Amino acid sequence: MIVNEEFLKKLRSAFDLNIYEVKVWTALLSRGVAAAGELADISNVPRSRSYDVLENLEKKGFIIMKLGKPIKYIAVKPEEILKRIKKKVQDDADVHLKTLDKVNETDTYREIELLYKQGIDKVEPSELSGVVKGRKNVYDHLKTIIANAEKSVCIMTTEKGLLRKVEVLKSVMKKAKSNGVKIKVVAPIKDISFLSKEVRDAVELRASDENTKARFVLVDGKELLFMLADDQDVHEAYDMGIWVKTPYFAQALNSMFELNWKNLKRI
Repeated sequence: MIVNEEFLKKLRSAFDLNIYEVKVWTALLSRGVAAAGELADISNVPRSRSYDVLENLEKKGFIIMKLGKPIKYIAVKPEEILKRIKKKVQDDADVHLKTLDKVNETDTYREIELLYKQGIDKVEPSELSGVVKGRKNVYDHLKTIIANAEKSVCIMTTEKGLLRKVEVLKSVMKKAKSNGVKIKVVAPIKDISFLSKEVRDAVELRASDENTKARFVLVDGKELLFMLADDQDVHEAYDMGIWVKTPYFAQALNSMFELNWKNLKRI
């Protein structure tokens, strides 16, 4: 049996199987019922490995051993397999979440919290800076600093950047607004009809020049995260931000933002 390698690769990723497992499984799917030797031949998996592979697939619920001799195997309906996998993933996630919910009550967690506080107290504010790689990590970091905001959040972004941010950050922005934090957003857009009412209620929006491509977030005039590349030219996996927590530099940029804000048109 000849199966496209790209197809096998996608199956491996989707169903968390190794290469031998996915080859034997697809071979059985094409036959419905088959013996180990036959499956080894049509899948090009060594016979010496086929029995172990079949046993693993049986444990995972992908196949069933048929009663009688010679021993044969029956393929389970893919729809049923998908249901089982989804349930297992959900069950594993629930267990993991329950464990994490209790972690902060342990002595180990309290010890690492103490270590962090003792270490951070020794660091000069000018040294609190770092590189955040990958757009997902950038947004995760943005969620954290916005969630910790006390007074203000100032965001300058592109049109595409605004579309992404309102989707990813809307819940944390809404919560910050409820805590009394003022959120100001500047982006090169003219129409905000695509924004939900909860987002429009949470932020103040003003339009910048369409050629403006700066991307940064300022929090409380003390903390800054700014992007290094144009989001039209960089893949999200290679997007990169610089995070600094230094009131001197952040406050200077905050003053320039506020000065520019006064001259921009309200959307």
